[in-house]
Amino acid sequence: MNNLRKFNFHSSYIVRNKSVSPKMKFDKMASVIPCDQVKSCVKAADLLSTGHVIAVPTDTVYGLACSANCPESIKKLYSIKGRDSAKPVAICVTYIKDIRKWGEAAHLSDKLLYSLLPGPVTLVLEKTKYLDNPFLNPHTTKIGIRIPNHRFINDVTKMFNKPLALTSANFSNEPSTLCVKEFEHLYGYLGAVFDGGVLSQGLEQNRTGSTVIDLSVEGTYKIIRKGISYEKIVEIVQRHGLICIVK
Repeated sequence: MNNLRKFNFHSSYIVRNKSVSPKMKFDKMASVIPCDQVKSCVKAADLLSTGHVIAVPTDTVYGLACSANCPESIKKLYSIKGRDSAKPVAICVTYIKDIRKWGEAAHLSDKLLYSLLPGPVTLVLEKTKYLDNPFLNPHTTKIGIRIPNHRFINDVTKMFNKPLALTSANFSNEPSTLCVKEFEHLYGYLGAVFDGGVLSQGLEQNRTGSTVIDLSVEGTYKIIRKGISYEKIVEIVQRHGLICIVK
């Protein structure tokens, strides 16, 4: 309970029903399933394979996830978020080899990638031909890729065996969420909510999410969002000889 006192569950979470199409809402609220429940990962993978959007814990904040290469799922994800399609979402994968399958990473060494991942960082790369969903980040040729340091979502991506589109579990322009009660107003639009408890120690400063870094240009890096691991990530990429192109 001590962690829960570090923030107010309802201090800044105002439901904006107009952000979501009424046609998207289910007749009943999503089930809340503890991540440590037997076969919870199987349930999550099954829901993803049938086109649902689900809520999952990560190593930073709670996220909304769906199948990245399913057009209908991506459209549903944007609708739930009330998100402009010009704002990109990331994908979540399991292994370093997956980074290379879905993003153009030939110029990045395994040593660098293993130094960065898994962890609270999003690597922005050019998409490969395999990431061919026209509704996924249609206004850019790039994609952010994550491998969170969190057992549950790692097990889900391993079982699903396809990239997950991943964005924070909140309406657009609202704060990220650290516990499932903070996004109860989204339950009616989700296939299920997987409860991993209070994330990031319940600390307000950790709502900033992962550090987002563009590594798409050989020999350089660009910080898109500082996030919670900025200093560590910058130290790693500089140690590997990368040069910052924009402060």
